[in-house]
Amino acid sequence: MSKTLIRNASVVFPDRVADANVLIEHGKIVAIDAPESVSAQHVIDARGLVLFPGLIDDQVHFREPGLTHKEDLRTASQACAAGGVTSFLEMPNTKPSATNQTLIEEKYALAAIKSVVNYGFYIGASTSNVQDLKAAVGVPGIKIFIGSSTGDLLVDDQESLERIFAETTLPICAHCEDEKTVNENMSRLPSDRTVADHSRVRDHRAAFIATKRALDLAYRHHHRFHVLHLSTAPEIELVKDHRNLITCELCPHHWYFSVDDYATLGTLIQMNPSIKTKHDTEELWKALVDGVIQVVATDHAPHTLEEKRQPYPASPSGLPAVENYFSLLLDRASRGECSWTQIASWTSDAPARVWGIVGKGRIEVGYDADLVLVDPTLKKTIRNEDQFTKVKWSPWNGVTLTGWPVKTFVGGQVVFEQGQIVSTTCGRRLGFDHARGGFWNTPDGIGV
Repeated sequence: MSKTLIRNASVVFPDRVADANVLIEHGKIVAIDAPESVSAQHVIDARGLVLFPGLIDDQVHFREPGLTHKEDLRTASQACAAGGVTSFLEMPNTKPSATNQTLIEEKYALAAIKSVVNYGFYIGASTSNVQDLKAAVGVPGIKIFIGSSTGDLLVDDQESLERIFAETTLPICAHCEDEKTVNENMSRLPSDRTVADHSRVRDHRAAFIATKRALDLAYRHHHRFHVLHLSTAPEIELVKDHRNLITCELCPHHWYFSVDDYATLGTLIQMNPSIKTKHDTEELWKALVDGVIQVVATDHAPHTLEEKRQPYPASPSGLPAVENYFSLLLDRASRGECSWTQIASWTSDAPARVWGIVGKGRIEVGYDADLVLVDPTLKKTIRNEDQFTKVKWSPWNGVTLTGWPVKTFVGGQVVFEQGQIVSTTCGRRLGFDHARGGFWNTPDGIGV
């Protein structure tokens, strides 16, 4: 494989940004501060550009198998590449649900022939598959739906949850909304509910109760646990007590949209957990910047516009985000609301450490050359018709952002540049080292 030299880039390291030349060979970063005279078949002058580690989106729903009219591994991975995402971890609520090793391996086989970027697949917990969870290999962790499930994946009875936390060893993540509270809220509201009622059905209390319940299980069983898509200000106080076990994440719709936006966007921003108040968005962003929240992910969950435009409550929850969330962050950095090093931590380094992903998450000698070059001054408006996701829409349609990926590398190969996908099936199966994994269990001791 040929050598590639990226010259004169502003390189985002875990603790600083510095101008450097980065040399890539055999899919690896082999030198930083390489001399410009080094021999390389491909030389990229990155003057004025910023080199980030490739993003790792640890929560996506790419719909294959079974729901490929919404998305598939090819279209979704192309959307990843366009958005600077070089690795994804996909959730198990496909059809069939990925609840055993055979079904997991079938998804890996599909990704091997379709994915432009690197891939990993969670195994889903049910009330009857503890033995499958104990036997699972080659996965980032276990996903539990404590509320808002698809198919047979709802696990909200205490006995099943106790068994999963007590008997398994893989890291666990969960969708936390209390099903009983959701049902009680629904019964109190009129039958002619509108989408604005969605945030009353899936309210603060539903999220808080389920998150508190899950954390109690993690503490008592001393089991590493990751809270997916934090959505309320009260939950922030819960996750501060991490005890070297707890990590959590924030998704762009929960820092960007509030219940006020239902008036203009309606069911397009219908999500589980639901969009909350402006106060929640502000407090969640502050918790991210302050280091209480470690990871930014998307919960990319596309549905067709026809499906989303059905009258509530027939409209499904979920929205596409994987190709725009990096620029949403870069735009905030352009306004001084966060730094490039924070973005790299939230989107690359932290998810790699939470899930023990081998060779990913940093620009460092010996790491895989999964990289993204960004033009921090480029202004671009999000347009539905330009989206790579199969559903061809975005809730941020019409929003102009400053800072965009211009070139994405996977394993040292350029897969996206000049607005186009230029290479296919470059992605590889991710490796996981759960003995090394965990946000605080790292050689350099970086953590919160």
